[in-house]
Parts: sequence; structure tokens; C-alpha cells
Amino acid sequence: MLTCRVSAPASAPVKSAIDIKVILAVSVTLLAWASAFVSIRVAVEEYSPGSMALGRMLVAAIFLLAFLLIKGEGLPPKSAWPGIIFSGIFWFGLYMIVLNWGEQLVDAGTAAMIVNIGPILMALLGGWLLKEGMPPRLFAGLGVSFLGAVLVGLSMSNGDEEGSTLGVLLCLLAAVCYAGGVVSQKPVLKTTSPLQATTFGAMIGAVACLPFAGQLVSDVATASLSATLNVVYLGVFPTAIAFTTWFYALARTTAGKMGATTYIVPAIVVIMSWLVLGEIPGLLAMLGGALCLVGVAVSRSRPRRKAKVVPEVAPATAD
Repeated sequence: MLTCRVSAPASAPVKSAIDIKVILAVSVTLLAWASAFVSIRVAVEEYSPGSMALGRMLVAAIFLLAFLLIKGEGLPPKSAWPGIIFSGIFWFGLYMIVLNWGEQLVDAGTAAMIVNIGPILMALLGGWLLKEGMPPRLFAGLGVSFLGAVLVGLSMSNGDEEGSTLGVLLCLLAAVCYAGGVVSQKPVLKTTSPLQATTFGAMIGAVACLPFAGQLVSDVATASLSATLNVVYLGVFPTAIAFTTWFYALARTTAGKMGATTYIVPAIVVIMSWLVLGEIPGLLAMLGGALCLVGVAVSRSRPRRKAKVVPEVAPATAD
């Protein structure tokens, strides 16, 4: 007599043990990055986008260079420099400037929701450049997130339409810079330490922001102590510490999976900005932001594998 037995696919991967250090590193990064959106909203009242980015990078570079010297780590190998330079210019430099500018025009929660379409772009770039795979659902997720970004833009058209639209576009540009920076750093981490990648990325970012040195000197002279302390905080915690823990985790997984961990950031930012700034995105903005995150979730989802049904011969029984 034949019976049926359901078995798992022979090729099903065995789940690896959870790396507690990676989880802790990612947790530190996400909390620090969420707080950055709130700190930027405070400091941008008294610092221009470019001067704040330069101040943040200078603080981060000094803090990181001190630790690099203490640990005795030298220069990265020559093969790592193209990725470090690209990431330094676009993630540590341009990303910081356009995000600061965008947060002059939209609230912290809305900015976080738009920037966090970055994981879809990471998956696209990672699949193309790093050969991490490019599943069909990626493009469906991209469409959903694009619709969400459109809704966010429409939600802001009741006020300063031109300024709000520019703010949304700047946050989208920040997402592109963010994704490009992550993907460019992934190969770098095969030959350099997270501390090296962060230190030299921050130093290059500071150099890229040097055209704003005059504005920084002027802003420091006129800004309140609270605003200046926020810039220092941005340099130490969301940049120096959080980027190092991010690169530590990134070296141990794929760029796409690391990008997916940032789903929670907008929710944390909305809560923080409500408690600290009294800001709550409008209903349509929340819906658009939710669609952005749904799109990211769709892009990173995997179809269920069908279990194989194989025939099994039952043992003979006496009648």
C-alpha cells in the first residue's frame, strides 16, 4: 500500500544560529539613526544644511581617528579606497547635506519614512553590482513605495507646495545616496575593519563638505548652545558609533538584509519627534509613509516553497 509523506525540500537551507553581537550592533545603529532625524530638526533651525553636515563630520572624524590610533589600526588597503571614497562623498557627505535640507521643509517622521525606501534601492544595487539576487517582487515593492512617496508629497501640498515638494525630493535623493553608500561599502568590508571604513569615510565626507566651512564658523558664533550640542551629538552617536556598529553588522550579512532592518526606524522617529518636538505627520503622510514601508517589505519578501509529496511504501501488515 502506498501512503504520502510530506517532506521539506532537500535544498532548504539550515538556519544559522542568531549572532547576538550582530543584533546588538544593529539595535544601537537603529536607535541612534532614529534619534538623528530629531536632532537634525532641532539644529537645522540655527545651522544651515551644509554647515551642520560639516560640523557633524568633523566631530565624527576626530572621535573616530582617536579610537583608530588607540587601537593601532592603519590605512585600509589600496583596493578598498574606491569604495571608501564613493561612500565618503555620497553617504557621509551629500546624504548629510540633502537630508538636513529636506528636514528644513518636512517633519522628522515624514523624512524618515521617505528615506527608508533606501532598502529597495540597496536591494536593486546589491542585486546588480554585488550579485545578491534580484527577485521579481523587488520591482513590485518599488512601485508600491513610489506610490507612497507620491502620497506623502500630496499630503504636503496644503501648505508651501513648492517647499514641501522640494523637501520630499531631497529626502528621495538622500535615500539614493544612502543606498549607494551601503552597497559601495559592502566589498570594502572584506579587507578593512568597520572602524577603518567609518573613520576614513567620515574624513572624506568632511573634506567633501569643506566648501561650507565659512558658514560653519558663522553658525557656531551665533547658534545657541543647545543647537551646537545637537551637532556634536550627531557627530558622536548617529555617525561615529552608529556607522561603526552598522559596518560591523554589514560585514556579516548582505546589503539587502541590512537595509531591511531599517523598517523600524520611521516608527521610532515618529514617537521621538512627537515626544521631543510635538510633531506628528498628517494622516495622508502617515498613509504614504506606510505604503513606502509596505513596498520595502514586499521587495524583501520571498515566495513560499512548496513541500514535495513523495510516495512512501507502507510496511506489509498481516490480515
